[in-house]
Amino acid sequence: MAKHAHAGKAYVVDVNMGYGHSRAAFALKDLSGGEVLSANDYEGIPDSDLRSWVQSREIYETISRMKPIPLIGNALFEALDRWQQIAPFYPRRDLSRPNLQLRQIYHMIQRGFGKHFIEKLSADPKPLVTTFFIPAFMADYFDYPGDIWCVTTDADISRAWAPLNPHKSRIKYLASNGRCAERLKLYGVREEQIFLTGFPLPKELIGGVNSAIAKDLITSRLCNLDPNGIFHERYQRTLQAELGPLRCKQTQSAHPLTLTFTVGGAGAQRPLGVQILKSIKPMIARHEIRFNLLAGTRKENAEYYRNAVKDLGLEQELGSWIFIPEFTSREHYFEEFNKTLATTDILWTKPSELSFYCALGIAVVMAPPIGSQEEFNRLWLQYVGGGVPMNDPRYTDEWLRDWIESGGVARMAWNGYVEAPTHGTYRIEDLVLGKTSELRPLPLIV
Repeated sequence: MAKHAHAGKAYVVDVNMGYGHSRAAFALKDLSGGEVLSANDYEGIPDSDLRSWVQSREIYETISRMKPIPLIGNALFEALDRWQQIAPFYPRRDLSRPNLQLRQIYHMIQRGFGKHFIEKLSADPKPLVTTFFIPAFMADYFDYPGDIWCVTTDADISRAWAPLNPHKSRIKYLASNGRCAERLKLYGVREEQIFLTGFPLPKELIGGVNSAIAKDLITSRLCNLDPNGIFHERYQRTLQAELGPLRCKQTQSAHPLTLTFTVGGAGAQRPLGVQILKSIKPMIARHEIRFNLLAGTRKENAEYYRNAVKDLGLEQELGSWIFIPEFTSREHYFEEFNKTLATTDILWTKPSELSFYCALGIAVVMAPPIGSQEEFNRLWLQYVGGGVPMNDPRYTDEWLRDWIESGGVARMAWNGYVEAPTHGTYRIEDLVLGKTSELRPLPLIV
């Protein structure tokens, strides 16, 4: 654990398996003075704890990458998914009985898993904010002397997110949406321990409670996503009421039309990026669209995409109309990812935690979900109108062009901006620090 780890007003804790939990923690780093602690990767972690974390990550990432393999991949992934399955929400009923996954987690904790980590934090107790449930369970079980907060990172959650004895637990939940808030009640968490905040989004793309940054960014996107003015004409009064006088001409924008494709931590959908690249090659060559291929922190993924660009004869567009950045660390990845999103009009991603980023006014095209939690993210994203499942990627140049020219993608961007919660980061900060919030309570949309 770094020497300056205690500089902030709270501890922000993630588990660096995949990007979802770390992405949420990175948005909350101001609470901890910029330091995010990883419960599975810190200085002095006992070998036994490290082995347990590494084994669970390797199993998940290996099975995720194998999922596209016919028969074997699907069978393995379905077995893993059933283990962490989310029960049907309706009819509302008591779902507090622990599942096998939760019992196994607590069996490990009872044998000392995580005790060392919690003891280190207990030496200087502050509010503990974690974006993964296991560190919250550890803190609760080992009597951490400070407040314990747990941030949900999907649109619905399995029973494993609530503690073994939810009625007795001190864990307070920061729910990313109304469904998670209601789900926690079914799992037996006391209502006074549940706070509906929204997902923590990066401050640099919001700008503050009353900032115009988010409005400026959505205005620029709408210029690119509605080239024929169809959406603007239909929603003129609404747009002027929310954004003020229209600040763009249909032939101008602060950046070219930009599509960003992102690969998850396990890299399971890496080939999809090449399929998209092949299809939109003529659009890139004519400088009609800029394409970002975000391959995460795995250098082999970035090399894979660079080779695809060379094979397609598009090397001259690298660095201007095709971007394949490499990142030196996870922190560097999150920093640059947020900068990239500032000039992204369309985000193509599996429905992970990035589904919540539709709130920034970025239209989302969804790759196939991986896991039951992403199925629920997909449903939520369609429910708020901020994204749609992808069409055949081989013909992206045709259907994406049609969607844009008809104003449909602009409508998605606007729906996400209006309907999805934007200020989760600020609500969470206010609650953790005991401040009175300037923000209105979120409506309970399930």
